[in-house]
This record gives sequence, C-alpha cells and structure tokens, in this order.
Amino acid sequence: MSQFVSRGLWPALSLVLAGMVMAADAPPAATPASPAPKGAAKPAAAETEQDKTLYALGVLLSRNLETFQLSEAEFAHVKAGMTDGFHKKADAAAAEASMSQIQALQRSRAAALAQREREQGQAYLDKSASAAGATKTTSGLLYIPVVVGSGPTPTRSDRVKVNYEGRLTDGTVFDSSAQHGQAATLSVGGIIPCWTEALQLMKVGGKSRVVCPATLAYGDRGAPPKILPGATLEFDIELLSIEPPTPPPSGGLPGIPGSSGGPAGPGGPGAQAAPAPSAPKGQ
Repeated sequence: MSQFVSRGLWPALSLVLAGMVMAADAPPAATPASPAPKGAAKPAAAETEQDKTLYALGVLLSRNLETFQLSEAEFAHVKAGMTDGFHKKADAAAAEASMSQIQALQRSRAAALAQREREQGQAYLDKSASAAGATKTTSGLLYIPVVVGSGPTPTRSDRVKVNYEGRLTDGTVFDSSAQHGQAATLSVGGIIPCWTEALQLMKVGGKSRVVCPATLAYGDRGAPPKILPGATLEFDIELLSIEPPTPPPSGGLPGIPGSSGGPAGPGGPGAQAAPAPSAPKGQ
C-alpha cells in the first residue's frame, strides 16, 4: 500500500479535491431574471459539457480515497483542507510534513478494509464450494469446470488465448475480454497466481469458473479502485487456444512474455499480482 501512496496519493488527492473545491465554490444558481433585451446573447445552459466533464473527473479521481474509508465528518476535514490549499490559505510545507501520518492512516484503514474483504471472501468461497464439480486445490483456489475441453493442456511456459470475465463477490464485473473487443493473449507464467494455476488444469476448448482468494490474486494491496485490498475474485475463463511461441527479436535476445488484447490497467489477468500477504493460503 505504501507504493500506492508514494506514486499516486499526492497527485490524486490534489486533483480530486481541486475538483471538489470547484464544485463547492461554484456560485449558487441565480434567481430567475427578467427576459433579456432583444438581441442580447442567450444565457448559457444550466450545465455545460465542460461542467459534466469536470464532474466526471472528480468522480473518477475520488476513487483514490477509497482505501481511506472516510466517514462524512472526516471527508469534511479533507475538503476543508483542500479548499484552503486551493485558495493558498494553507501551509503547504506543514501538510507535506504530515505525509508519514497520512501513510500510517491509509495503512491502518486499508488493513481494516482488507480484513473485512477477506472475511466476506471466505464466506463466498465456502458457499461456492458446494457448486457441482467444485474442487478446492491445496493453494486455496476453487476450480469449477463448466465445459471440459478436448485439446491439450497448457504449461507454465505457454502463451494462451482466452475469453474471460472477472467479477467481485457481489457480482460486479470489473473486467472482461468483451470490454476490450477481443480475446486476450496471455503468458501462463506471467499472470496472477490463480490464473496460472487454473489454466494448467484446463484443456483447450474448455470453460471454467474460478474463485480466487486474495492470496492468489492481488493480496492486501488490491488493485484500487476496482479491486479492494483483500478482495476475493471470481472469473469465467474460456481457453480458446495455445499460441505459438513468440519469436525472439532480431537482436537475438529472448522475448519477454506478456499479454496482448487484454486489459490495459490493473485488475485483469494480464496484470501482475501484488506481493501476497503473510496470511496462510486458502484463507
């Protein structure tokens, strides 16, 4: 979580709360005025496209506050600090000196959030284990075959083409190959651990449902804002093919396995997992 703080916290907070200030400082709607004289410019629309864009910016950037789990009263303090900073009324140096306290607050809130997510995830794993054909592996992965394929089984060194859908335990779809308009090509050994394991249990042409505890996905770091710390994830996977090896570049150096046609950001199977927490696997 400290990596998230150091790389993205200050820019994100600055932008999101600047957006809040814009909204907070916007003048109240004017009372109805007398009709404008003939030939006068028409009044601007109540909400312009730029207004909508700025509002959307605020919504999206505010997601960076998710791991703080702020109450309404705490959020009010954050907005007040940002308002003062926006109007150059705050001591920026004093605020920057509080970075260690901010990091500590985020770590403690994220730890509590991760614990809650792990408990909910364990309940979901226990419930899903009753599905027909479900198998829980020694790592804690829950593997549920839907269609047994008839082709070969990939190895860790293979690259595969898949269709997939990823969901949170509440059913929210956070990523899918359909969203990207094409199947994803992935390196079996270069993706989150639950995918690496699940693909080696499948045959080409097969479909499976996979429930991944946080220890086999994104751990206690999560992949905010879509995937919270400690989150259990569920995937539907269709293994379409095993792809030919990537030819080495002209310089003769071996190619670096990766993914194409899949998600560009964190949350999808092509993203690397965060370091697993110390909790026992299968939790």
